[in-house]
Amino acid sequence: MKWQAVFFDFDGVILDSVNVKTKAFEKMFEPYGPEVQKKVVQYHLENGGVSRFDKFRYYYENILKSSIGELEIQKLSQEFSDLVVNEVIDSNFIEGAYETLEKLAQASIPAYVVSGTPHDEINLIVKRKKLGHFFIEVHGSPRKKWEISQNLLDRKGYDPLNCIFIGDSLSDYQAAQKTGMQFLGIVPEDSPSPFPRDTMVSVNVFI
Repeated sequence: MKWQAVFFDFDGVILDSVNVKTKAFEKMFEPYGPEVQKKVVQYHLENGGVSRFDKFRYYYENILKSSIGELEIQKLSQEFSDLVVNEVIDSNFIEGAYETLEKLAQASIPAYVVSGTPHDEINLIVKRKKLGHFFIEVHGSPRKKWEISQNLLDRKGYDPLNCIFIGDSLSDYQAAQKTGMQFLGIVPEDSPSPFPRDTMVSVNVFI
């Protein structure tokens, strides 16, 4: 099938960079002790694709039992960004990802990034990784993935049944479900699938 458009998450789908962010969260909460670190990492891994802004709010309100304002969340987000950006750029490609982007470009099939990473940061990463020519548009948080996806479908006039979202988290799956797109879940080898049983999954990226 020739897709009208392909929507990609980024971490864990284009680049093998999920562990970079896991380590960054672990480091930032080191002063609070190993039990807090364990809960922070667990929530992060179980909620892939959720923006770091929402994660920091959850960590403070539900794990540290402390209130946190928007300014402090912005500061934490910048600290997180300083820890991860260069390491994300240096990360390897998920198997099949670069080849798939090349095939889509050769077939003139539009590709988009829909990421939970802050909008300016994901655009910087795509630019510095020299991937910009593969994507029509690159989008990140604070907008939800389903909102970004629906906006693209509406603006471009795509039939969602002829589009596919490729992601590695439930937020990606939910974006596809909510907008009516097809979905391919990327699940690392020897890892349990976070998706419903009948979901199409793969250890590598293919179209």
